Amino acid sequence: MESESVGMTDFTQPVQVIGGGLAGTEAAWQIAQAGIPVALYEMRPQQLSPAHHTEHLAELVCSNSFGAQASDRASGLLHEELRRLGSTVIAKADQHCVPAGGALAVDRAVFSRELTETLSQHPLIDLRRGEVTQIPQSGIVVLTTGPLTSAALAEDLQRFTGLEYMSFFDAASPIVVGDSIDRHKAFLASRYDRGEAAYLNCPMNQEQYRHFRQELCGAEQAELKDFERETAKFFEGCLPIEEMARRGEDTMRYGPLKPVGLFDSRLGSFKDPANQEKRPYAVVQLRQEDKAGQLWNMVGFQTNLRWGEQKRVFRLIPGLENAEFVRMGVMHRNTFINSPELLNASLQFKQRPTLLAAGQLVGTESYTAAAAGGWLAGFNAARLALGLAPVTLPVNTMMGALFDFISSASPKHFQPMPPNFGILPELPQRIRNKRERYGQYRDRAFADLQTWADQRQIRLQTTKTLNPNVA
Repeated sequence: MESESVGMTDFTQPVQVIGGGLAGTEAAWQIAQAGIPVALYEMRPQQLSPAHHTEHLAELVCSNSFGAQASDRASGLLHEELRRLGSTVIAKADQHCVPAGGALAVDRAVFSRELTETLSQHPLIDLRRGEVTQIPQSGIVVLTTGPLTSAALAEDLQRFTGLEYMSFFDAASPIVVGDSIDRHKAFLASRYDRGEAAYLNCPMNQEQYRHFRQELCGAEQAELKDFERETAKFFEGCLPIEEMARRGEDTMRYGPLKPVGLFDSRLGSFKDPANQEKRPYAVVQLRQEDKAGQLWNMVGFQTNLRWGEQKRVFRLIPGLENAEFVRMGVMHRNTFINSPELLNASLQFKQRPTLLAAGQLVGTESYTAAAAGGWLAGFNAARLALGLAPVTLPVNTMMGALFDFISSASPKHFQPMPPNFGILPELPQRIRNKRERYGQYRDRAFADLQTWADQRQIRLQTTKTLNPNVA
């Protein structure tokens, strides 16, 4: 339920957004676009985090992919909802996309640099560098400090909520210089030849795969701190590759190394029965990291191996024998709050409605979900500043379902949730065909979002996206 009109707020200071990641960037932009001054705080470069490499806003840490972009996929539906709502993060992602088959991937360096420049130049956004160690006691505040919230602010937030943080471990994949990849062994293709050939594929036969897995399972890992080792658990959607290898001989082959739909056209036609035996046993894929194709991200190779071990083991992959790594894989501890106990679906704290939160801090998972949370938190912060009632989104939309879930799930078993069709309300009629069912979810979401916007006199954007691959 949406709250009634709250009356004009005594607004004597800018809305304060703490954290310059994807959620904070989106929140600050939405507040400023509503005509409200905003102070955006980012602790980098004065204080670094265990995972970031630059001082830019909206830096992408784990990969450069926002997920599948077709609107009958969960992440793609969320992309399109955000486009219609005027998201600056998705607009920049479309503008700086790189070939990635059916995924929306970006040139991450240009993407974050452009967003930093765009926000810095906005007349109503004051970008302030430096750590915030306490939640501001007055005014409207949006917390978007992410899973790597600084220790001092995390301690203050814990005092405010009275609840312990929860945590999981996340990891990032290595990045390889394109010129160091052996193109005689690696081949360019997308799965089932869908869309533009956007991945470099390193094929393995059975013997090569088994040797690689054996070495991967026995490789030395970076040591966790004592307190981390005691509470270590992984997010299932982003398992370290060595953890996946240990779970079974074929686990990687049913995951990121699955060979299905991939064939080197230089060997002939995939449809030729004589070539069926030439199909690889496993395939390591690399996704283009920048528009020039000079850098390539190892897809699904999140890892906590020591850097020397990463080089040794990953160079066993055919085509990567002489790989030059510009960034090694890393793992870091992510924290999040127990949102069902603390937040409403409007992303307001129950015990202090002028304090809002968004991003991975609240237990949503994925870049697009962080931007979506930033949009809603920023939109509602602006409404509070204008004396208007905050809003929630229709539960039949992906955004609405996601924020309804994190505010109403079982607090005892709450875990980070990515966008997925399983959190949407069921359709009136059962549809067995999955593609048709997801299409129905999409059509219903768009219709409900339009009705919601019309009722509030919010104009949705209908301009064509700059990303030519969006379905």
